[in-house]
Amino acid sequence: MRKYEAMIILVPNLEEENRNQLLERFKGIIEKDGTITNVDEWGIRKLAYEINDYKEGYYVVMNFEANPDVVKELDRVSRISDGVMRHMVIREDE
Repeated sequence: MRKYEAMIILVPNLEEENRNQLLERFKGIIEKDGTITNVDEWGIRKLAYEINDYKEGYYVVMNFEANPDVVKELDRVSRISDGVMRHMVIREDE
């Protein structure tokens, strides 16, 4: 298992209930075949540039250990989820 860090930027006007459901879905994908070590919700921050007419986004950073297949599934679900503006998963150095 490798260590990863995922940063997900959600639409800022997403209701809290929908945002929590989306985050629980991501956590479920990771915990299926890995372990989450840290979830850090930064909240609404200003974006460096406009994305789809949004100037702000809701930032979430997740640190986890998992197999590469989990990262592929997380990437796939992030692409098709309407509430996600941007996402990035990087492998941490050991």
